[in-house]
Amino acid sequence: MGHDNRHRLSRRGMLKITGGLVVAGAAGGAATIALTDEKADAAPAAFAHPGMLHNAGDLNRAKVKVAAGAAPWTPGWQKLTANGLSAATWKASPRDVIIRGGAGQNYPTLYRDIHAAYQNALRWRISGSAAHGDTARDILNAWSATLTQVTGNADRFLAAGIYGYQFANAAELMRGYAGFDLDRFKTMLLNVFYPLNDDFLKNHNGACITNYWANWDLCTMASVMAIGILCDDKAKYDRAVDYFKNGTGNGAIKKAVPFVYDGEGLAQWQESGRDQGHTVMGMGLMGAICEMAWNQGDDLYGYDGNRFMKAAQYVAKYNLGQEVPFTKYTWGTGTNCAYREQTVISDAGRGQARPVWDLLHFHYARRRRLSVPYITALAEKVRPEGGGGDYGPNSGGFDQLGFGTLLYAK
Repeated sequence: MGHDNRHRLSRRGMLKITGGLVVAGAAGGAATIALTDEKADAAPAAFAHPGMLHNAGDLNRAKVKVAAGAAPWTPGWQKLTANGLSAATWKASPRDVIIRGGAGQNYPTLYRDIHAAYQNALRWRISGSAAHGDTARDILNAWSATLTQVTGNADRFLAAGIYGYQFANAAELMRGYAGFDLDRFKTMLLNVFYPLNDDFLKNHNGACITNYWANWDLCTMASVMAIGILCDDKAKYDRAVDYFKNGTGNGAIKKAVPFVYDGEGLAQWQESGRDQGHTVMGMGLMGAICEMAWNQGDDLYGYDGNRFMKAAQYVAKYNLGQEVPFTKYTWGTGTNCAYREQTVISDAGRGQARPVWDLLHFHYARRRRLSVPYITALAEKVRPEGGGGDYGPNSGGFDQLGFGTLLYAK
């Protein structure tokens, strides 16, 4: 798939202007902001930085609004500062080998440190606290100096995907920070995480192409995209975008969202017959992919007639306690594609809170001015969103980086 740099730069310019106007309006610095944006656009790079889950305008907006005590940013900020992982006293516990799945599992050490790095990076970005910036830097440096392998059973691919994209996002926030060894961190991602990402998208662990649920592809795609952005690697970024549109596995948009109910503005999610925890996780992962792409000039949120938006409306409506249509879903499992089917939507985990909805609400309802009543209602119910450590101690509580109220409110 070819990627149009001209389109990316044009979209980036729009994002800078939008962010600049918000900051200028709040802080009275219009001349400075405008000059900064003109300089940035005068010498464009291939990728916008910061340009993953957060762009410069959104980070500046959060900084200004928190300083002003404005809602809903301030309650979101309070969720962040109350989280123990965001403390500047956090010390990393790096390992040379991380195991997820099978004997000797130790991966909680990794995800706790990733979220501590991310949360401290946010506190530095928004408050300017050097103590938190130093902590985030030290966590990232400790892991890049130590980690050599991610392994385990098939779940090693989940670890490489989820923690690969999250690690890259923490590093993106710290780009340029004094003492942060970005080159060594890139090398770790490229040598430890990306090979597993690449292997999974190519081979799917030797299984039937429909065997693995959408989330396995999605976390892998998110990692490939995030590593591509961090490393200014156009081929990796383009690969993730192309897989979203044309991939063979269940993370590709038309497989993740197999049935569209246009008359109702809804679309069925691939894991809806499985359980709602994994279904809502899918909203977070596909949302993360769409947001990272958006910040590089690609609109995956609106791709194929807002297909993802319709799926998110479907998932939100059902998790609000309302009924939705369901079409029988069939697939093949294992290595021989043994037939399986689901005939009803699953109510397992229905209504649980996960920090995925403000990202979607503020994109569709505020950026795009579209009516998404179910997404909006569920976002209002969950708000203010926390992050890792606020939704239980197990891995599911760390599947999303979170803090959407603080970071995406507009």
